[in-house]
Amino acid sequence: MQGTAIARPNIALIKYWGKRDVALNLPAVGSISITLRELHTRMQVVFDRMLETDALTVNDVPDEKMLPRLSACLDLVAGVDRPGARITSQCNFPIAAGLASSASSFAALTVAAAHAAGKSLTTAELAGLAGRASGSAARSLLGGFVELVNTDDGISVDTLCDAADWPLTVVVAVTETGPKPVSSTEAMEISRKTSPFYSTWVEQQPADLDAARAAIEDRDFQALAHAAEHNCLKMHSIMWASRPPTVYWNAATIRCLETIRSLQARDLGVFFTIDAGPQVKAVCVPGDAAEVEAALRATPGVEGTMVSALGPGAGLEPDA
Repeated sequence: MQGTAIARPNIALIKYWGKRDVALNLPAVGSISITLRELHTRMQVVFDRMLETDALTVNDVPDEKMLPRLSACLDLVAGVDRPGARITSQCNFPIAAGLASSASSFAALTVAAAHAAGKSLTTAELAGLAGRASGSAARSLLGGFVELVNTDDGISVDTLCDAADWPLTVVVAVTETGPKPVSSTEAMEISRKTSPFYSTWVEQQPADLDAARAAIEDRDFQALAHAAEHNCLKMHSIMWASRPPTVYWNAATIRCLETIRSLQARDLGVFFTIDAGPQVKAVCVPGDAAEVEAALRATPGVEGTMVSALGPGAGLEPDA
């Protein structure tokens, strides 16, 4: 009764912010993301009837803080009468720092737990369960360019374009490696309740989704850049106008944006996006990736960079 799965984080180009149902963790708006190849979370789940309680180890360190969320996800997948579980997680990038570690973690956990419980679930069913634990985790079930769509009773996910069909590169500029001060879940609720821009965000999201979807279909890099940067800045404006404001950016975040603007002025194929954290993701055409990475690495305050192609969705390890 065990399973091991690998999932990768996804970076939202048209972002989801806010929930229409907090209890079911359903997003207020649809979203479009890209799944990364080189970053990953490996999750092993072992059900053992000799265990009275669950146990979680993250990167070889016991983690009691995250255990309740993972246990609740296991209950959804395997049932509340399941055995106790040993959960072992290995992540090759910073956790809880705005790099979608929860998306890759819960996508991998859902796939591994379903296998360990002997359940044959469709991708749609797995996505629905993963999304209950982390709103963006459903997108990590699929690879390439992925759209999450709100339905009457939940969500659905679909691949808009395979990774190989438009092989962009993502350069991540890490401006801070520690955990963010406010969780995304908490910040979303603050924004929903207090930001004067929140209702406009929800109303305008369909237009942003349409623009990005058309750009992806046409492989129009500049159109996708305009849609993604606009949507990103709107999302952070909602946070800044909340009470209390949520500001994830730091000085290095701003410097990275200045670096990207200078690269764009030289006609390099690159645009930025920033999720709920201080890290800057530069999406670029592969031929310009090396120059983009070098420029961001040289930006004051950047602690390191990571480069990734687009990659596949979550899946069991071959020998699992």
